[in-house]
Amino acid sequence: MPPPSKPGERQKLFKNQDKDTESLRQRRNEVSVVLRKAKREEALQKRRLVPNTPEDDEKYNKFMDASLQMIVENAAHGDPATRLSAVQAARKLLSKDRHPPIDELIKSGILPILVECLQFDDNASLQFEAAWALTNIASGSSAQTQAVVHAGAVAHFMRLLESKHQNVCEQAVWALGNIIGDGPVLRDFVIRHGVVAPLLTFIDPNVPLTFLRNVTWVIVNLCRNKEPPPPMETIQQLLPALGVLIHHNDLDILVDSVWALSYLTDCGNDHIQAVLQVGVVPKLVSFLTHTEIRLQTAALRAVGNIVTGTDEQTQSVLNNGALGQFPSLLSHQKEKIRKEAVWFLSNITAGTEEQVQQVIDAGLIPFVIKALTEGEFQTQKEAAWAISNLTVSGVPGQVAYAVQEGCIPPFCNLLSVQDPQIIHIVLDGLTNIMKMAGDDVEKICIIIEECGGLDRIEVLQNHENPDIYKLAYQIIEKYFSNDVENEDETVVPEQNPQGQYQFNAKASETSKFSL
Repeated sequence: MPPPSKPGERQKLFKNQDKDTESLRQRRNEVSVVLRKAKREEALQKRRLVPNTPEDDEKYNKFMDASLQMIVENAAHGDPATRLSAVQAARKLLSKDRHPPIDELIKSGILPILVECLQFDDNASLQFEAAWALTNIASGSSAQTQAVVHAGAVAHFMRLLESKHQNVCEQAVWALGNIIGDGPVLRDFVIRHGVVAPLLTFIDPNVPLTFLRNVTWVIVNLCRNKEPPPPMETIQQLLPALGVLIHHNDLDILVDSVWALSYLTDCGNDHIQAVLQVGVVPKLVSFLTHTEIRLQTAALRAVGNIVTGTDEQTQSVLNNGALGQFPSLLSHQKEKIRKEAVWFLSNITAGTEEQVQQVIDAGLIPFVIKALTEGEFQTQKEAAWAISNLTVSGVPGQVAYAVQEGCIPPFCNLLSVQDPQIIHIVLDGLTNIMKMAGDDVEKICIIIEECGGLDRIEVLQNHENPDIYKLAYQIIEKYFSNDVENEDETVVPEQNPQGQYQFNAKASETSKFSL
């Protein structure tokens, strides 16, 4: 950052808590965990195969009305035709739309029988039905998935990836995807069995679309979970494939590919760098204004994760024109898109002075202030972070610009909320603004008083949180201890016809705070 200010020294001074750019962004990263984890997983971790049409295009199954015990006995000991019919009956039970009897089947002892059926290479139909049944068992709870693993199914599914029968091969892929989707322990267990290399061979133009969709979904599960993240060796294997899939013309494949990249970029700076080296950022940026909201959401999450990284990693997103897409994102009909768009900007305003200026030059500060004023509470919180970060990373002229655009009144409105963290960052931001204001500090005080901010700060001197009441007390003591009635009214800044405060210079023209 060029003179006149050294960023580290200036930021530590303003925050009073040794928060430089890196630690500020790290704090943003930590408190945004809930935001980045959708209430419902955007890309499902496990999937159960349920036929979309009535199944009896096949001949009558003699075990249709049989007891579970009879099904299990015949699956284990019947002749080939009887065994196939029994396994198929078990699979049908597991393919019910609602409440399949997974636990009952596990307790019946059928798991080792199904795993044994995977080994009948001379009976592809039996292998397929057994794999389907195991897939649906593995789609259940963690305990149910682990039961499939403990029965020894993984090694046999791995072998079936080389089956000459495509339906058997695809069902093995699906089953492994459910096992991988259980969490990092089973994910890494399957990785150690060598799943990645054979899986990637299916990314081929000759592979049917439904099969490729399943392969892409399994890749998503391989990239999912960051505690711990997938092994870097595995990520390096997967990334070139994702670099290909992100250019596919199928929407489902695109959405899953972008979610996979978003999971990887949520694992830290090394993983972000690995993703950047594949060259996917231009494509991710292009998806930000895609007509399909699912793809927009995934792309916004991915680029949002990238800008939680280093300043250089953040700049790689900005260099691809990302900010130009944000007027439409910040005006999006969906609140969750607007919220994540503001979250993205809050990480840019935690960057360098030049990056703050890019946000200003893109005309995005008024959108942030609108979100701060009118958004739902979660969106307002992200907007408060964006403004507070700007007061740390920005030079005085940039902070003055945010004040000119009207950030202080809606900022002060949040001092009445119940969330201590938001109150804290607002008080931090107001303190930074007043420290930076220099000769114009009295004008800032007037703005704070006129919008009711002073009354709220006075109330906060009695807050139960010690950090909050200390900050409130310090603000009152330092900036509002004089008798307000005796202040010279000439310090009040002039307003234009729209009610905005007038500035003597644009933020981009000076580093001096000037009202």
